[in-house]
Amino acid sequence: MPDVSPSVPKGAKEYEAIYVLRPDIDVEAAARVANRVSDVIARENGTLVKVESWGRRKLAYPVRKFRKGIYYYLRFIAPGGMVAEFERNLRMQKDAVLKFMTVKVNDEVAVAGVQVDPEEIKFAAVEPIAEDELEESREKILGLIEHHEPRAPRDMMGDEDMRGAGMDEDDDSAPADEEET
Repeated sequence: MPDVSPSVPKGAKEYEAIYVLRPDIDVEAAARVANRVSDVIARENGTLVKVESWGRRKLAYPVRKFRKGIYYYLRFIAPGGMVAEFERNLRMQKDAVLKFMTVKVNDEVAVAGVQVDPEEIKFAAVEPIAEDELEESREKILGLIEHHEPRAPRDMMGDEDMRGAGMDEDDDSAPADEEET
């Protein structure tokens, strides 16, 4: 029987998770979420392999009226039942976490061959939101300013692309196959 790490049971799987925090979250709340994530993985006999902070990024669509979020990427090895507990704990942090997703990357990971660099599993501190960006966000949330530039209406009949093939602008005659009565 191969030598297996005592912290991760045999038959562990490799997962990737991304969670998105509110863009206006304070440093302490972000640290609480990071600590809870680390605790859940450790408590459920998992091993955190990699943590990346992707910073504030634009969301694909508004989530709870926010257009930006702070992204964190995690890679960990754990037994299959741990994902439900991991996601339950993120769901409980609904004041701080906007979205999250966990994906299984690999079945049956050779745990003995996994090397963990202590520098790669440190959670980066969240940078506080800039004051001008915070004020702008509040104005957008309250609907005092528009989120995007309004489009000018298009004149569909004015576009030359929209005219039928072979039709001239000055040609008012009926098609050749119809007879006038």
